[in-house]
Amino acid sequence: MTRVDKNLTLEDVTIAFRNFEGKEDVYNRAGDRNFAIFLAPEQAEKMLADGWNVKFLKERDDGEPPQAYLQVAVSYKNRPPKIGLVTSRSLTYLGEKEAEMLDWVDIETADVTLNPYEWVVNGKTGVKAYLASLFVKIYEDYLQLKWTAYVEDQRAIAGPARRELDAAPDYVDGEYELT
Repeated sequence: MTRVDKNLTLEDVTIAFRNFEGKEDVYNRAGDRNFAIFLAPEQAEKMLADGWNVKFLKERDDGEPPQAYLQVAVSYKNRPPKIGLVTSRSLTYLGEKEAEMLDWVDIETADVTLNPYEWVVNGKTGVKAYLASLFVKIYEDYLQLKWTAYVEDQRAIAGPARRELDAAPDYVDGEYELT
């Protein structure tokens, strides 16, 4: 096994089996946050040779080779991962509590940097993938783009008028006469 001591960056990956929340289910213990990345056959071969913990889905009936994937752990214990959510209008960094929203967004494209951890257990060795950074561009549908633009336009229009109101005093100067 080749020693893996550098982070690995993969661009335009397909993310599957998302569990950024750490929800318990048949395949996951409660609190274990993770996801999988589908790998191309040549990429899977190289990563297997380097000792990465590459797995394969069950073979399908259509004669296609089984799909290779890499399970990626998301841990906030030592060094928290950097997770960026990209839209047409902004880049937002997600913290530990917000990361679970990635379980539900429609992903257009994703880039990931993996931090390798070499392990030895009972004479077996391997490389576990931990998330170092992830940038996800979410798919925005037509209505989302339309109404985001509308709200931003309204803010821009209201901006100068709002500043005038904020600058005006909050009292009326005048005289009061008793009759």
